[in-house]
Amino acid sequence: MPKFSANLTMMFNEVEFPSRFERASIAGFKAVEYMFPYEWPKEQLAEELESHELEQVLFNLPAGDWAAGERGIACIPGRESEFKEGVELALTYAKALQCPAINCLVGLTPEGIAADKVRQTIVDNLQFTAAALEKKGVRLLIEMLNHNAVPGFYLVRTLEALQLLEEVNHPNLRLQYDVYHMQIMEGNLIDTLSAHISRIGHIQIADNPGRHEPGTGEINFPNVFAAIDAAGYDGWIGCEYIPAGTTEEGLRWLDPYQ
Repeated sequence: MPKFSANLTMMFNEVEFPSRFERASIAGFKAVEYMFPYEWPKEQLAEELESHELEQVLFNLPAGDWAAGERGIACIPGRESEFKEGVELALTYAKALQCPAINCLVGLTPEGIAADKVRQTIVDNLQFTAAALEKKGVRLLIEMLNHNAVPGFYLVRTLEALQLLEEVNHPNLRLQYDVYHMQIMEGNLIDTLSAHISRIGHIQIADNPGRHEPGTGEINFPNVFAAIDAAGYDGWIGCEYIPAGTTEEGLRWLDPYQ
């Protein structure tokens, strides 16, 4: 039986962020995730988790200047010190929130820099981070995004990410597989998930088109969930979707799994 975490960056936006923990708990979720925790004191977030009996299962490393369009800095030569500072900050939050995994958005491919230099930068940064997180008992993830939503993103297909995993060659590095992004980029969801489930540390979902809740688009989620179960995945599945209406109104798809 799949188990689902609520992504508080996208869900329960009817209320301010700190109040979304309570909404998620009332809706029946036992775990939450969100993109970035750094705007709020880690003590406040930990208190929300404890008060509402929720697990924190995922957040992202600092990703540079988000407002300016940056989507990670792991692949940008010359910013290694900033990247490592972000890793240390993320680890302080992971400890406070008892979070078992952190995702690295690797960033947009920088222009005007040799491809081999970009590649070596990202490999070095991921090797450093995988080792640093492993010492604290935290898993490192990397994610593929679709190039329509994030033009120029360094990783856009499963095979690319798997090749990077092989090059980094660290046992603490896994994929974060986002069903929505990969439906757009390559389809073949069930075969891909089934073939590579041992390399996948976290799964996220949204339907396509629209990035709304399951049942609003073209993806056969009951079949996808059955395949994930059959492959032996026992981790969380993050609901990283934009509710088509209010969050609670759109949760009927969850009924068979509760």
